[in-house]
Amino acid sequence: MARSRRSPDDAKGPDAAADSQVRLGRRALLTGGAAGIGLGAVLGAGAALGIPVLRPDAESTANAATEEAVRAAGAGGKLPGFGGESLPCHGTHQAGIVTVPAAHSRFVSYRLHPETDAAALKRLFRVLTGDIESLTSGKGPLADPEPELAARPARLTVTVGVGPGLVERVDPAKLPPWLGPLPAFSRDQLEDRFSGGDLLLILQSDDLLPIAHAARMFDRDLRSFADPLWSQQGFRQARGAESDGTTMRNLMGQVDGTVNPSPEEEDFEELLWLGAEAGWLNGGSAFVLRRIRMELDTWDMVDRPGREQSVGRRLADGAPLTGGDERTPVDFEAKDALGFTVIPSAAHIRRAHSVDPSERIVRRAVNYTDGEESGLLFGCYQRDPLRQFVPIQRRLDEADMLNQWITHTGSAVFAILPGFKPGGTIGESLLA
Repeated sequence: MARSRRSPDDAKGPDAAADSQVRLGRRALLTGGAAGIGLGAVLGAGAALGIPVLRPDAESTANAATEEAVRAAGAGGKLPGFGGESLPCHGTHQAGIVTVPAAHSRFVSYRLHPETDAAALKRLFRVLTGDIESLTSGKGPLADPEPELAARPARLTVTVGVGPGLVERVDPAKLPPWLGPLPAFSRDQLEDRFSGGDLLLILQSDDLLPIAHAARMFDRDLRSFADPLWSQQGFRQARGAESDGTTMRNLMGQVDGTVNPSPEEEDFEELLWLGAEAGWLNGGSAFVLRRIRMELDTWDMVDRPGREQSVGRRLADGAPLTGGDERTPVDFEAKDALGFTVIPSAAHIRRAHSVDPSERIVRRAVNYTDGEESGLLFGCYQRDPLRQFVPIQRRLDEADMLNQWITHTGSAVFAILPGFKPGGTIGESLLA
């Protein structure tokens, strides 16, 4: 009878042989279908270091449990046993734009490798689509070493934008006139470490854990195509800390974002969404992100009336100085007993106000703290930043009492891609 061959691991016992098969199976997976996204070295190194790896049967059981939980939850439902909520990622528009703002946001910008051409971008967007579908539904993406960290998405959304450099690699003729750096403003002190980029991911969730895990998975899976350029983290009040619909406060203590277009308004979609005239951007939008540093030490030296005059609103409830509550329209013509206008000529709300109804933006701002620095990550959506954001910012740049205590240090403009359907791919209209 012929003697069967034995591997070195067989001599060490059945457990060692089984471990060897598990490592081989994982390595074969990573160097096969997933080799294009540069994962083999990651998990291969893990096995070499003796990091425990789930056996195939245990891993399948864990994934099946997660998938069953997601199916039971449905769109926007509760994940039994995991305690998180899952929001759908498919639709005409991307998630994370008009959904209820999450407690935490992270903006991550990437710079494409020189060799990442249009063909490589198709692979990039396929990888990105798979990761988004998995992570937002509570599942780890392909070869996720810690899928448990993805099991509680806490309303995780991922919104994808592209910069001018990426569009030009596909077809320069597809570049919208507004997609590029904003015009210079006299008070700007912009830094490269907070500006520009070829690809933007906006991660939002009510919990920092799924954001941190998702960001790590994206960095891992995109490393063959692009390098991280910058990352900025922001926050607002935790969900449940205040009543639904409460306007956030910034770190100056101001109620921030009172006059913001609402989906209930008739012209909301005309302000936000690009239409058929935009070609490949039909269903998309334009996004501007400005990093605004606040000089809180000197702001704290100003008395309360002085701070309220600078803004034009009461700090206590956000109501205009002309009376009423937060939602009361501002009476810019109102005068005090001495004949002076109640809202100063350089008050922030007067400079930001426009009589042109098309000159409005949909705000999605969050606070940030970074070491000893604090401020606002001012994000906004619109159809055309040159027609909507720039006129507002020019007026503020020319004369705004708040300019004594704020400095714009970062700026970026991205085209927000249209949504995608199940079985489709994010960015497919651009690459068609």
